Amino acid sequence: MPISRSAERIAITLGDPAGIGPEVALRALRRLTPSERSRILLTGPAGLYDELSRRMGLRLSFAEVGSPAESAPRGKVACLYGLAVPGKLRRGVPSRSWAPVIVRSIDLAVAAALTRQVGAIVTAPISKAVLLEAGFRHAGHTEYLAELAGVGSCEMMLVGGPLRVVLVTRHLPLAEVPRAVTAERVRRTILTTHRELVRSFGIRSPRLVVCGLNPHAGEGGHLGAEELRVIGPAVRSLRGRLSGELAGPLSPDALFHDAYTGRYDAVICMYHDQGLIPLKMISRGFGVNVTLGLPFVRTSPDHGTAYDIADRLCADAGSMLEALRLARWIGARRHEPQRRSP
Repeated sequence: MPISRSAERIAITLGDPAGIGPEVALRALRRLTPSERSRILLTGPAGLYDELSRRMGLRLSFAEVGSPAESAPRGKVACLYGLAVPGKLRRGVPSRSWAPVIVRSIDLAVAAALTRQVGAIVTAPISKAVLLEAGFRHAGHTEYLAELAGVGSCEMMLVGGPLRVVLVTRHLPLAEVPRAVTAERVRRTILTTHRELVRSFGIRSPRLVVCGLNPHAGEGGHLGAEELRVIGPAVRSLRGRLSGELAGPLSPDALFHDAYTGRYDAVICMYHDQGLIPLKMISRGFGVNVTLGLPFVRTSPDHGTAYDIADRLCADAGSMLEALRLARWIGARRHEPQRRSP
């Protein structure tokens, strides 16, 4: 069955316009073919993108559209926003006055995805601090997307080179992680990861490995008891119920090499840096964040707003290009189950 045009369309959110998000989005668009650009919807003000494109010398043209389904005139990139913006933007200088613009951009993209007027969303980076100062009550993109989509929870997967890592806990102070690593959270993360590897990546029998929390996975309880009390029982409760393989808890200082060389399809990590340090070590500039468990495809670059270089217009668009590529591939994979994993 051919894929519908709306399923092929990808919405790219504005992110924080004071950061590098709009810049890397435009650099990525410039490297697409005209046909590929015609299937992009920017959920942000056309004037902002037009001014930035001129400053960057990219020769891209933009047009405001009235709905996600509306196409821009030939040769222009569609922009959906429709409201005024709060004055002049200073690139590299974060301002909470732009928080409503950032959030509206996300809301528009999600609404388009939920009504199937776009097939995927790629989110440009935001600053959690800026949004929190403006009254935003979510820890980040992932939690906000879950609420907008009406799902109880979703998980964060980072993809880079041969590694896929999924986080049991995300943006928490390290001191709070042991209490947050519960058997239910570990089970939920394993189940969601397994389901999405089958559905979105075409891996029929996923090979999953679960990290321990403590050095040497607790060394039999001598270096911590979480593996014995929480993580191990959660893994054992699912072993044999899922297709493929489920290993762990194992010490991450050894298992990441095995995952890198192809022994496992995904690594379940207990906290943020446990997974992101090895992944970014091998994929700096090309990693992609994928949200698992949403009713639509969502990817994003694996970097932040980079305020320190935003006004220099020197950002690398490699991660944004990979995010677009993976969003397009997963969207096609969900419509064509016979396709193989990239």
